[in-house]
Amino acid sequence: MEITDGIRERERMSAMGCAVVIPTYNNSATICGVVEGVKNYTRDIIVVDDGSIDGTSDLLSGIEGITVLTHGKNRGKGEALKTGLRHAASRGFDYAITIDSDSQHFPEDIPKLLDAIEREPGALIVGSRNLHTENMPSKNTFANRFSNFWFRLETGIKLDDTQSGFRAYPLGEIAQMKFFTYRYEFELEVIVRAAWKGIPVKNIPVRVHYPPEGERVSHFKPLRDFTRISLLNSVLVVIAAVIYWPYRFFKSLTMENAKVFMRNYVTRTNESNLTMSMSIALGVFWGIVPVWGYQMVVAGVTAHFLKLNKVIAILGSNISIPPMIPVIVYVCYAVGGLSLNRPLLLTFNNFSLEVIGEGLWQYIVGSVVVGCACALIFGTVSYVLMSKFRKGTAR
Repeated sequence: MEITDGIRERERMSAMGCAVVIPTYNNSATICGVVEGVKNYTRDIIVVDDGSIDGTSDLLSGIEGITVLTHGKNRGKGEALKTGLRHAASRGFDYAITIDSDSQHFPEDIPKLLDAIEREPGALIVGSRNLHTENMPSKNTFANRFSNFWFRLETGIKLDDTQSGFRAYPLGEIAQMKFFTYRYEFELEVIVRAAWKGIPVKNIPVRVHYPPEGERVSHFKPLRDFTRISLLNSVLVVIAAVIYWPYRFFKSLTMENAKVFMRNYVTRTNESNLTMSMSIALGVFWGIVPVWGYQMVVAGVTAHFLKLNKVIAILGSNISIPPMIPVIVYVCYAVGGLSLNRPLLLTFNNFSLEVIGEGLWQYIVGSVVVGCACALIFGTVSYVLMSKFRKGTAR
């Protein structure tokens, strides 16, 4: 890199209020090279040493012109990132570029992130790696595809890479948010919750280097960390289903949008009245039975295989919006009690695992009964109404 180019990029970084945050843990073999590479683009470098015990700390103490923040013990990559991002925000930076310390990323790609920030100020930029590059671990490819699927389900946004640590974070809102994860799963939580807050989340292509198996240093524990990510996705899907998607739906429910929706999916669709009413019934059934968090997925998948209207089925499954949930749970439990000849309400006398199991079974039975009854009612009423108002369009 030429000196004039380096000066120009450093001035650009400074003018944009951008710092670089490097989380590290036991990366003594690579940390110095990464820091020196980043120095070509900025002097505002924040390294977070997450309790290293391999000499990384001593190496960092010998590098001039950087800020080193140290955790007394290893707390996880997510905690290191949070420490670095909050420190950058406290110093008045508007953006923080994060880059991993294992040398898999190329500091030479930092200008690509800056270009993306200039094109869309306020966006959260995630570097998209070539997942077919040489020596790319197969477990990484699977985990990334898995994460991409759930991210799209939770936000509606399609990304090619949701796990890359080479990112540009807008600090204004991100640094103020409270997160409940602290290891690798943090990098998924932060982009999901950023998307929920209306922050654009974008991919741009970046290069990646993976050394051969024997030379690679990775602190990712497949069983432990994959389990954490899976649990996080379960929580996020439930939140998306009962809060985010209903909120998005009702927020967009203007009179004009309602007319467009009715025209596209009800009044002018070529599907028969019977198909439409069965789609509504299917969605209502899945919205009541205890698959909350996945009711829209299940409704859409089953509608697809049954050749019903997937959009209408998914819409019907949103009967379980937050204000309705307590009512649905109560009614299902009470109906389950009537069906099994048990008390209508759960008491806490002689509370035990057996009592919990019986109560859960009572609720499941009641939810199936209520789900079938509501599906029949909604399906019948919608069929009657559509037979009256869609005579000219129904087949």
